Amino acid sequence: MVRWLPRLAISVGLLVLLWAAVDGADALARLRQADLRWLVAAFVMLNIQTLLSALRWRLTAAQLGQRIGVMRAVSEYYLAQFVNQTLPGGVLGDAGRAVRARHEAGLARAGQAVVLERLAGQAALFAVMIVAVATTVAVGGGLSWPGSAGHVALAAVGAVLALALVAAVFGRIPGPPANLSRLAGHALLAHGVWPRQLALSAGTVACNLAAFAFCAEATGTNLSFAAATAVVPLILATMLLPVSIGGWGLREGATAALWPLVGATPAAGIAASVAFGLTLVAASLPGLAVAATGRGAAR
Repeated sequence: MVRWLPRLAISVGLLVLLWAAVDGADALARLRQADLRWLVAAFVMLNIQTLLSALRWRLTAAQLGQRIGVMRAVSEYYLAQFVNQTLPGGVLGDAGRAVRARHEAGLARAGQAVVLERLAGQAALFAVMIVAVATTVAVGGGLSWPGSAGHVALAAVGAVLALALVAAVFGRIPGPPANLSRLAGHALLAHGVWPRQLALSAGTVACNLAAFAFCAEATGTNLSFAAATAVVPLILATMLLPVSIGGWGLREGATAALWPLVGATPAAGIAASVAFGLTLVAASLPGLAVAATGRGAAR
């Protein structure tokens, strides 16, 4: 418990600093007046995202010789989502998912399936971000991107995040690193498999971006398609950094910094991000039921 305190302090400290730095009262007012219909729509999108992610994990594991039933995959994924949202680091739920799924193929293979599944989703998010940012910088799209120096800085941030992601993923794959290309090729890119992997990953990204856009709409910010695909992935990417609890604080800071690009205030961005965070926690609550009943551990 003590080792989690620094991450809790980071999340709380960033939220307090942001409250003081921007119009915290306005952000709170937006949250109080949030349109429940849009929040429900975001809740639905996040649940669909969890279902698609579970199917992607099941497909990835099957390619590595690990058979997981549909209901078990879904219940395990909900449990992992709940743990990731409520405990520091953002990966404890995935680690637990691998441990509980070790019986069919061993811990190393179960860990490989989990990490490759997450890699597929994160790679899809970065691909959307790169294409959208490049397109909006080149031809516009209603976003107020900074000058050339800002473009360089933005590219540098994206590169750092991408490298951090790759390093983190590579470092967590059990077994010799030399096997990575072979495993990824077989689990994600094999003939007849890659179209399903692409469809599932595209679906999860679309659901995540739509959920954030719906939370923005609920709190008074209308995001264009260009904004949802170029700016929101940059915000969500900060949640990959394992220095907070559930991305809290980091996500709000990124939203406050980037929201002026879409023509809205930092306070509006914080309101949208907090609404998304709360909806994300609510959407993971079925995982609490899985933990209470022990169904996720069933073989």
